[in-house]
Amino acid sequence: MKKALLRTLCASLVMSAASFAAIAQDYPNKTITMVMPYAPGGPGDTITRLFAAAMQKNLGQQIIVDNPAGASGSIGTARVARSAPDGYTLLMTHISHATNPMLIKNLSYSPVTDFEPVGLATVGPMVVVARKDFPPANTKEFVDYVKKNQDKISIGNAGVGSASHMCSLMFMEALGVKLNNIPYKGTAPAMNDLMGGQIDILCDQTTSTVGHIKGNRIKAYAIAGTQRIDSLPDLPAISEAGVKGFDLSIWFGIYAPKGTPKPVIDKLSASLAKAVLDPDVKARLENMGTSPVTPDLATPAKLAEHLKKEIDTLGPLLKNAGVQAN
Repeated sequence: MKKALLRTLCASLVMSAASFAAIAQDYPNKTITMVMPYAPGGPGDTITRLFAAAMQKNLGQQIIVDNPAGASGSIGTARVARSAPDGYTLLMTHISHATNPMLIKNLSYSPVTDFEPVGLATVGPMVVVARKDFPPANTKEFVDYVKKNQDKISIGNAGVGSASHMCSLMFMEALGVKLNNIPYKGTAPAMNDLMGGQIDILCDQTTSTVGHIKGNRIKAYAIAGTQRIDSLPDLPAISEAGVKGFDLSIWFGIYAPKGTPKPVIDKLSASLAKAVLDPDVKARLENMGTSPVTPDLATPAKLAEHLKKEIDTLGPLLKNAGVQAN
């Protein structure tokens, strides 16, 4: 009886392996949908469309982008989690994949257990900027000025749980200060008030700030990290001013529903690794103030590792700030 059961099990495993191999060999044979769970027109949508266009060239099938926006990206993300695990519905998402479980009560999916990571697509640093007439002349003066005048300074963010909100919390924690932290409904209104002088400081991603910095509409003080970047080569990393523990990037990565066969994930990951080297992708991202990752980061293991690091870092940050799920 046991031998018969073992033979049945072995036969089943062999059939499953053969089935997965057949799926991968045939994949893809129809249009793929890549979900970007935020509204069209923003940096995330632009990045998604760039990678969709690059990946469809080497996959041989069209990739269309869908934008089921709402609820901090959780509506579109949940849709992908419920989709068939066949490689024809993918998710391009960012830092919200790490923070939504801490911000949304009764979230209908788990970012860790309900998805198969495909790979990182981009990782770009945040930038600390200020109104054009903010007094400090350089990064070191800026750090000292904020520490001495914290009760008079306001810092904006794009909304609770946004990347710029995380950045503002990490900035205050690293400097040991408490500023007037003002949430907005998105980066655009926060940036408008910064340029208008209604707030003093903003920390946001390069895709939202580089154009205004180069247009001399705002003053840039530091990269939120330990390294300078190509799009702003003269702007110091804040670590150069002696600030430690302030290192935050905005990242984008691709996921598939849990249970998507490994051969399909491998094929998607290989396609992504080619896309990050695509000259058009690199040029367009550089114009936005960011860049694709290197091919060794465009893998399932690296995306899984990055997500865990973000959850481990940002969870305590939100908790210490008293932010509760709604």
